[in-house]
Amino acid sequence: MMNKWLRNNDKVAMVLAVLRVYIGYTWLTAGWGKITGGFETSGFLQGAIGKAEGAHPAVQGWWAAFLENVALPNHELFTFLVMWGEVLVGIALILGIFTNFAALAGIMMNFAFLFSGTVSTNPQMVILTIFLIAAGANAGKYGLDRWVLPFLKQQTLFKKYLHLPNHA
Repeated sequence: MMNKWLRNNDKVAMVLAVLRVYIGYTWLTAGWGKITGGFETSGFLQGAIGKAEGAHPAVQGWWAAFLENVALPNHELFTFLVMWGEVLVGIALILGIFTNFAALAGIMMNFAFLFSGTVSTNPQMVILTIFLIAAGANAGKYGLDRWVLPFLKQQTLFKKYLHLPNHA
């Protein structure tokens, strides 16, 4: 019953739109600040790796191993992905286009930051984003998804490869 209400109610869609724009704005400003502020991930990554030591590590060993062996050697790529990922997730959420994909990408970044020992606003954003993901298409009802998703469902390419039903 709760799931149906979250996914179908127009008033809930309005509340979700406000949450979506708030989370989008948070991502957009964080990403834009990194782009314009000379952000570089290597220091952050080294700090996170350092938090994996001691009696009560803030970063799990498996995550520190990933950061040390994959992310740190490719820190230029991760710098690009973080900056532009934040900006693109923010824009998509603000506009309400591909909302569920953007919310999923955003929550994955939140968890990556949390795994790296950074709390900040990440837990709050995770909780709010869970509502967007659980609401499905209703989270983008008052956004561009209202027109984009039905259009894509009608396209032959999407029907053929994604097995989407035709609702025409």
